[in-house]
Amino acid sequence: MSEELSTNFKRMADVNRINVLLETMEKLDKIRDLHSLLGCILSESRLFCNADAGSIYLEENGKLKFSFVQNDTIFQNDILSNKYIYSNSSIPIDEKSIAGYAASTGKPLIIDDVYSIEKEKPYTFNAYFDEISSYHTRSMLVMPLKTRDDKVRGVLQLINCKNEKNEVCSFQKEDIYFIGQFAFYATAAIQRAIMLRELILGQVRLSGLRDPIETQSHVQRVASYAVEIYQQWAYNHQVPRGEVDSYKDILFISSMLHDVGKVGIPDSILKKNGKLTDEEFSTMKQHCVYGAKLFEGKSSTWEHMAYEIILNHHEKWNGTGYPGKIGSITHETMQFGPGKKSGEIPLSARIVSIADVYDALINKRTYKDPWEEDKVLFYIKSETGKHFDPEIADIFMQIQPTIKAIAGKWDTL
Repeated sequence: MSEELSTNFKRMADVNRINVLLETMEKLDKIRDLHSLLGCILSESRLFCNADAGSIYLEENGKLKFSFVQNDTIFQNDILSNKYIYSNSSIPIDEKSIAGYAASTGKPLIIDDVYSIEKEKPYTFNAYFDEISSYHTRSMLVMPLKTRDDKVRGVLQLINCKNEKNEVCSFQKEDIYFIGQFAFYATAAIQRAIMLRELILGQVRLSGLRDPIETQSHVQRVASYAVEIYQQWAYNHQVPRGEVDSYKDILFISSMLHDVGKVGIPDSILKKNGKLTDEEFSTMKQHCVYGAKLFEGKSSTWEHMAYEIILNHHEKWNGTGYPGKIGSITHETMQFGPGKKSGEIPLSARIVSIADVYDALINKRTYKDPWEEDKVLFYIKSETGKHFDPEIADIFMQIQPTIKAIAGKWDTL
């Protein structure tokens, strides 16, 4: 092939990569939830460079917090792999680690072999994950995630580039340019997602001023349980990836608002240290309606899902839940109707129902001590087909390692 022809082919390849880059940037603009966004950023950047694995760190309180991981070799056939996403590990922002070096200097790195880093380099490779997983990291592309004003918000690591023969190879210098452009837009999207999550958590904190159990940790655990349950449900039902990603995006945000209606319940009931009377419990049930009123008639997809979750997450599979089949929720007073049954309850609410009950039982409340894990799981099994959708309950049991990882991540917020 002549040098001129080779150059033309390279230009065509670069144009194609630019088009893919632009399409991916447009995709990021549509994602609102941080968790879903990080997954998309990592999967798309890996696809762009044909990387086998990768991870994202986000800056938090002056450290790099491990925030997302993907690995096709290890996780491809492991439905429990998402437990690794919920690690609480963090590293200092200094030049001693590879990610820390990229964050502290603001410079990208290409490393051909992490086990052969020159001794004069200030950073070293931590082989701990390789050792516990029997994985072998070799090549890496490390990109700081920087804002428009050059502030580093995190680090994107791509691991083990693969060639057309599926052999591990080195990342190329031009990858630095393309991933650098992508990282700039990804950082902007991350900032937007963080702002939206803080806005939602602001409403949760408002609820928390009234209800001592409605904490940031509680709602983020419930939302995370819900997303993982849905992901496995979607896998079982062969839901297309694009639809799964979109649903997960709005499910996390909406789930965090499941009990926002408690702002309308009197303190004497919310903060009562003991069992509620029948009359008090009837008043407490109104929180589903109060919360749903905040989102009735809203046009965005996440607000619509918030409405259906808030209104229906206390319905039960066998029709004994509340508020049941009611008319307009705008009436000042209303009578609850017969409970919705099985498929009459929206999928989102059936998922949040089991997530909320589990978290309430496994954690301490003003009116109860935390239950032991075995007791909680026994209760969920006993209520399967009565309170809980049998399929959702089975999935919940199936992904217990991930559920436990989530509980551990947000147990101290």
